[in-house]
Amino acid sequence: MRVQVPPSAQMPSLISKHINKDFFKTWSSDMAYVLGYFIADGCIVENKDRISNPYIFNITSKDLEHLYKISDSLKSSYKISKKSGSSLNIAYQIQVRNSELARDLIKLGINPRKTYNLQPIKVPEKYFADYTRGFFDGDGSVYIYTVNGTPQIKSSFVGVSFNFIEDFNKKLCRALHIPEKAIHKSTLKDSSKKLIQYSNCFYIDDSIKLAKFMYNNCNLYLERKKSIFEKWQSIKRRHFTKNNYPSKVGWDLVRALKRLIHRNTLWVRFALWGEF
Repeated sequence: MRVQVPPSAQMPSLISKHINKDFFKTWSSDMAYVLGYFIADGCIVENKDRISNPYIFNITSKDLEHLYKISDSLKSSYKISKKSGSSLNIAYQIQVRNSELARDLIKLGINPRKTYNLQPIKVPEKYFADYTRGFFDGDGSVYIYTVNGTPQIKSSFVGVSFNFIEDFNKKLCRALHIPEKAIHKSTLKDSSKKLIQYSNCFYIDDSIKLAKFMYNNCNLYLERKKSIFEKWQSIKRRHFTKNNYPSKVGWDLVRALKRLIHRNTLWVRFALWGEF
């Protein structure tokens, strides 16, 4: 005899989670942005002991609201979780076991353990601004500072792979129609090891060109970085042209020359009149 199980006693149905597994197959503004952001703050984790579905797709960020925007672009229903770690450095993550997403990223040139072996990425010119903005929101910085009371702005990109940063720098400067920037090498020290990283820098007019390039008719962007460029536009500055805008190096040089002239003048007075 078949026993009828009352509805209240039945097992609840499992809610399936989904994500657009084809997201990285076709270029679009959102796809290019997320790709750039993933290069900065994402990773592919491979479990070699798992034959079926061995790859995990992960994006980590301290900007929770921004992760929700990226999650919406991915049409993801996966939970954004808090990443375990120091309470002083709270971060959140989108983590999905999906080999199709990961394999599409690998085809684009992003492999597991990409930090040190990342090579140049081929991006269609049409979407390079979106890609740049994504990379900037992950591994870029911008801030306003003053030198002798005169405001200045500096923006930059940083990465651990020299080949990647060198290629990105060439393409970006070409897109901005400015001379190619120098690549700066620095050492980032932490508790376990010394990490070598590479960066390029944009000052004043070039930073304005970068902002116009990245934020023209865009959808996805990190508000806190965009707002710094907007603040810069509202600052009343002295009327310096690009050729005579004072730099810290210039001011230090003038100051040093004045000290030298003063010192030499004192020695001349002493030699001629025996006094200071």
